[in-house]
Amino acid sequence: MARALSYLHTMERPIIFRDFKTSNILLDETYTPKLSDFGLAKWGPNDGSSHVTGNVMGTYGYVGPEYKNGGKLYVKSDVYSYGVVLMEMLTGLRAIDKNRPPGQQDLREWALPFLSDRSRLRHIMDPRLQGKYGTKQASEIAVLAVRCVKANPTFRPSMKEVAETLDRLKLQK
Repeated sequence: MARALSYLHTMERPIIFRDFKTSNILLDETYTPKLSDFGLAKWGPNDGSSHVTGNVMGTYGYVGPEYKNGGKLYVKSDVYSYGVVLMEMLTGLRAIDKNRPPGQQDLREWALPFLSDRSRLRHIMDPRLQGKYGTKQASEIAVLAVRCVKANPTFRPSMKEVAETLDRLKLQK
């Protein structure tokens, strides 16, 4: 998925997916992920500007603060969404879940302190991942997720950098 978003972002005229979330990732018969539902995709800036503006659309819990609060949409808005999906994969929890206790309903808000501290990461990791991935790999993915969900899009990595980091981690397995 990181490579797919990277491809969209590095086209001559970038495409901002705008609604990247787990339910828009489909798996084929060999479990190869496919990006689906381009209904909210939007052309990115092509005049040298850093962002486009427009009505805020997307799914609550996956939308970056720069877009949610200011209507500014960057290619790095998709990076934010990708970081939330990484958090979901690490924890096995949904981005937003009103059934969780107050203070834990927003996954990003609740998980950040755990993801930022290697010694606390194991406390929120999905038990189904235990033993399948090394602690070092999980920790590096947590660091990547934290970078992806930085409040300021300037401090987020590009999707190309995200894809390269994940490829490197895959080779270490």
